[in-house]
Amino acid sequence: MRSIWRTTTRVLGRDLLRDIGLVCLADTIVGISYGAIAVGSGFPIWAPMLLSVLVFAGASQFMFVGIIAAGGSPFAAVAAGLLANARHLPFGFAIGDVLGKRWSSRIVGSHLMIDESVAFALAQRDEERRRAAYWVCGIGLFVCWNVGVLAGAYAGTAISDTDAFGLDAAFPAVLLALVLPSLRDRATRLPVFLGVAVALATTPFLPAGLPVLLALVGVLAGVAAKEPAEREPEGVH
Repeated sequence: MRSIWRTTTRVLGRDLLRDIGLVCLADTIVGISYGAIAVGSGFPIWAPMLLSVLVFAGASQFMFVGIIAAGGSPFAAVAAGLLANARHLPFGFAIGDVLGKRWSSRIVGSHLMIDESVAFALAQRDEERRRAAYWVCGIGLFVCWNVGVLAGAYAGTAISDTDAFGLDAAFPAVLLALVLPSLRDRATRLPVFLGVAVALATTPFLPAGLPVLLALVGVLAGVAAKEPAEREPEGVH
């Protein structure tokens, strides 16, 4: 165990390990909020735990629990979760080399593919460091997330109103922090604002889950938008 730790420290460095540790701590807190909200919404303790182990995608899990708790259709909840996880397809193309060549490592590595592990891997230039960052972050987050969900699930049995503790705001706050840097780009900002506007406008009138799916119109608008034509240099015809 000590030799593994020394090798990991040598490859990643203490600063990167510290950053990964802080992200794991933040995800543990978000996991606690998810477990408490799920059980507080009427789910049995085993349900959020099973979702966390099998799905291991916070956004989809929050979306599924929120839609079901609001009285939405299970089909809409599953569709919304699949829509949120559609971003994993380009993730796979981007970091496919860190998963290894064996089928077993590729299956396990694919299950650990979440925003944070992908972001840490893409930030590394060295191949060995890139692979180590992905696996250390992915395994660390898997353990911390599930421990947090378990603790939150048991806490949820004692907390009758999770909103009173602000637990419902933990995950949206994390998502907003992740999205904010991307909003500096105008091409990204327009589809995001359009999707948010459609979801907010339709939420009072449509069943839970459908406004999230309708927000996809923002993505479609972004894809359909034409890039501004480059201005030709003067004198060139």
